[in-house]
Amino acid sequence: MSEGAVSAKGLRRIAWLDMPGGGQVYVDGGYAYIGHMEPPHGTSIVDVSDPRNPRIVARLDPPSSGSHTHKVRVAGDIMVTNVEQDQRHALRRAKRIPEIEAAYLAQHGRAISDVELAAAIKVKPGFLPRARASLTEPAYAEGGFRVWDIRDRSNPKLLTHQLTGGIGVHRFDLDARYAYISTEMEGYVGNILVIYDIADPAKPREVSRWHMPGQHVAAGEVPTWQGQQHRLHHTLRHGDQLFAAVWYAGCRILDVSDITRPKVVGEYRYHPPFPEPTHTFMRVPFQIGGRDIAVAVDEEHEHVAGQLHGGLWVFDVTDPAKIQPLSMWHLTELDNPYVKAGGRFGAHQFQEHMEDTCLYTTWFGGGLRVVDIADPTAPTEVAHWLAEPPPGQSSPQANDVDTDARGLVYVLDRNRGLEILERTA
Repeated sequence: MSEGAVSAKGLRRIAWLDMPGGGQVYVDGGYAYIGHMEPPHGTSIVDVSDPRNPRIVARLDPPSSGSHTHKVRVAGDIMVTNVEQDQRHALRRAKRIPEIEAAYLAQHGRAISDVELAAAIKVKPGFLPRARASLTEPAYAEGGFRVWDIRDRSNPKLLTHQLTGGIGVHRFDLDARYAYISTEMEGYVGNILVIYDIADPAKPREVSRWHMPGQHVAAGEVPTWQGQQHRLHHTLRHGDQLFAAVWYAGCRILDVSDITRPKVVGEYRYHPPFPEPTHTFMRVPFQIGGRDIAVAVDEEHEHVAGQLHGGLWVFDVTDPAKIQPLSMWHLTELDNPYVKAGGRFGAHQFQEHMEDTCLYTTWFGGGLRVVDIADPTAPTEVAHWLAEPPPGQSSPQANDVDTDARGLVYVLDRNRGLEILERTA
């Protein structure tokens, strides 16, 4: 068995870097850029010019302990990192504490215990002091994104912290001219798309917004879904189109030939019956079998036993107005030692570019899965890497992946560690 893995096919480890777990790895020009999951860790820049000896050359802190900066993108000598409220989901649930306490007292004639309250808002009891403190704290005000000059990778210079709204920015896309930002904004329910012109990176300029009908409550729109179920996760640009993953609303294709007026030209919804939300939607940058192909991956979220885990989709998008699903690929629970070991098991993310027909897909407790879609109707696994749990963890949690021009594969664990792998077949 390959060193560092409990199961491997066609891949071997050439390096493992002990570092805090992360939400995104982006590789460009001999450097890997890492967005870490939790403060006090923010963004790391890693020199991978010698991939067998990766070396951290810069560490950047979040703006405060109340924010995390777990996503990162680079275009030339400009780096953009998100700023989002840390523990955002738990803190939102914490707003219900007074309501829960009052209802429990009325029903049972006694105060709710800490153990019961923690279970009601789906947190560990140790988080309750933080949850209660949040009820009297000022509203979160750091949400947005930061733009950095990284001409000296070892000494990034902050150019600006662009504020947006709500809990801030999640995942996003970036090119030399525009940042395609997924963020909450005042007056909207859930994340929407805000496109910024970064021709002057120190002064981002908003050029347009896009949202789904029902999100703009300040304009009188009324959501037809519960809570934040319909929201933008992020978009990826291909030509004059953006491919948008919109959580429990499925997928959208946006025409941005006029960057000031994004408009929907295609959509596909599959929730229900499929239980896990759409995380990423990406156009394959070449035709396969004479067809325009797009791929999507669902994120394993709050899995219910007996339902499907998050999986991988392949679509025919030759006619955006008539998106057609061609196939799905799922990973079986059979023979996997980490299904019940703690942490998530299903899919999460693939590399956000393709050089051939292989998708390098992180599968949380299922590790890295390399799926070939040369036949879009019959995706086939051609390689995999299931790592041993990082030190101190009960299971691996393969969270994000990127590949570089050398064909090397970078797998970031959600909890701890960056792996660098190479194909052996």
